[in-house]
Amino acid sequence: MSSKGTLPRPEAMIFDMDGTLFETDTLLIGVHARIFETLKQEGLYVEPTPPVEKLLACLGMVLEDIWRKVMPDASEAARKRADELMLQYELEGLENGEGTLYPHVAETLQALKTEGFKLFVASNGLESYVKEVARYRGIAPLFEGLYSAGEYGTLSKVHLVERLLKDHGITSAWMIGDRSSDVEAGKKNGLQVVGCAYAVYGRKEELNGADALISDFRELQELPQRA
Repeated sequence: MSSKGTLPRPEAMIFDMDGTLFETDTLLIGVHARIFETLKQEGLYVEPTPPVEKLLACLGMVLEDIWRKVMPDASEAARKRADELMLQYELEGLENGEGTLYPHVAETLQALKTEGFKLFVASNGLESYVKEVARYRGIAPLFEGLYSAGEYGTLSKVHLVERLLKDHGITSAWMIGDRSSDVEAGKKNGLQVVGCAYAVYGRKEELNGADALISDFRELQELPQRA
């Protein structure tokens, strides 16, 4: 573990979903192929299929920004349809048992909850996707709230986290995630930030500004003891 400062014990821990709790490529690789196959069958997209790595690199963005990056020359109709197909195929995949949590996530979350931390999710994903990942992977009961940009209509994770903190009267928390949007959301809300260096979807420099970096999810249990 690489720690860049002391981290006082927080009242709550707020987790990103994709690339933090959920190893998204274990679901999204198949979903990506199905999306573009359908778009082409429906005549909405005629260009070569973008590489799945391009989609994975956009995780952490809101959907509108994802499709502008992945298929910048596509029509608005194609992007809107891609939104619909992505959710449909993700939920079908989850129901079929596709997609896994990162190693040690479930047992570590349970241990943190047992230790008295309030646990939350704050994700830029769609409401159904975020809630169904948590439900199908058996971790939903561990959280006080599952917040998503899709449910609350936020265009920035900064505002989503701000709402979460206000709704639950949280005065001290860690923001835990793998992308620059997580660092920004934490810092602009006055929170300590833990960067997940085990994730592979973003660039390492995205975690610049984090107060601590972890390379294994279990290390979260060690950080509060360092204060």
